[in-house]
Amino acid sequence: MSPFYRGMPASAKLAAVGFMIFGCGCEMAGITVSRGIVKWFKGRETALAMGSEMALARLGVATCMIFSPYFAKLGGEVNVSRSVAFGVVLLCIALMMFVVYFFMDKKLDAQTGEAEEKDDPFKISDIGKILSSLGFWLVALLCVLYYSAIFPFQKYAVNMLQCNLTLTEADPNTFWGGESVTWVQYILMLVVAAGSFSSNFIKTNKGLKYGLMAVAVVALVVYCYMGYMRGTAETIFAVFPLLAVAITPILGNYVDHKGKAASMLMIGSILLVLCHLTFAFILPQFKGNAVGGTVVAYLWPSVPKLVDEKIIGSAYALIFWIQNIGLWLFPLLIGKVLNGTNPEGTAATELDYTWALVMLAALGVAALIIGVYLKAVDKKKGLGLEEPNIK
Repeated sequence: MSPFYRGMPASAKLAAVGFMIFGCGCEMAGITVSRGIVKWFKGRETALAMGSEMALARLGVATCMIFSPYFAKLGGEVNVSRSVAFGVVLLCIALMMFVVYFFMDKKLDAQTGEAEEKDDPFKISDIGKILSSLGFWLVALLCVLYYSAIFPFQKYAVNMLQCNLTLTEADPNTFWGGESVTWVQYILMLVVAAGSFSSNFIKTNKGLKYGLMAVAVVALVVYCYMGYMRGTAETIFAVFPLLAVAITPILGNYVDHKGKAASMLMIGSILLVLCHLTFAFILPQFKGNAVGGTVVAYLWPSVPKLVDEKIIGSAYALIFWIQNIGLWLFPLLIGKVLNGTNPEGTAATELDYTWALVMLAALGVAALIIGVYLKAVDKKKGLGLEEPNIK
């Protein structure tokens, strides 16, 4: 492949081209899932369903954070191919689940008497209608800013923690450095997910609801302690998507019953700015203090993302396509900033991430401005973003 980027290995070029085609299939799945949720839950708990879907997706991120290093180091010899094989197994399971969903969706059509897309097939002119919508562009820009501030950050986050925390990896001959601790942490992760997730679906028994939430909180605290004892950046970072697992369905449930989706986007933007500025300026002050630095890292979760559930089908496809522009650009910019603000030859665990994080915080500021404007447009044109989903 001719050098479209000088110095880039051929394998990386091939991977980049594959990712460009709707994220190697990932975005195709996202479009299908998002459209399916709207179809199945429209007029009911749409945001809770989407929040639950995002929560499970974040659980997948946390799973990869824990098990990718585990499989790569398995047997004492580091081999990334084992981690890739782990991902392939997960994809095969996902494929089987999509097959099951296909038959369930056909059954729904038979029950409701709706034959999806036969009466109103896709037309090229639909794209023009979508692109002429101000609400669409505001949501699309918010998606670009949110995803650009979060997903590229995830690629660098483990290394950023290595550079800013004083970590002493546990002795491999002890429980904390052994292989069994990974499985114990993952079980705790599932307890956090199950407790916080299921509490959203309990409507009448408040004792059980808050009991499950309490169990989730206790399991989360134990998980954080184990991450600190292990002394590895990947186990510490895994708590961020894990917190999103707990929080996202709660926010979705609130939007369904109370509304205020546009207001949540504004609050999320503020949290995004605070998160990156904390990592940029506060976390480095705790270097040399293992406990203090780890606590600060745990207190700032990655911010759950909200997408307007009314935009379906082609609109979702366009939004995913637009946001991938940011997912292409900002990892590149982060690398450029790191190279420009660190002396040549700086060790990988000694990099200064301050200005890279400030750049990501600026995306949060831009998202806040657009969020304020979106709320004003919603109030003027009655888009319904502040209204409850349940009718």
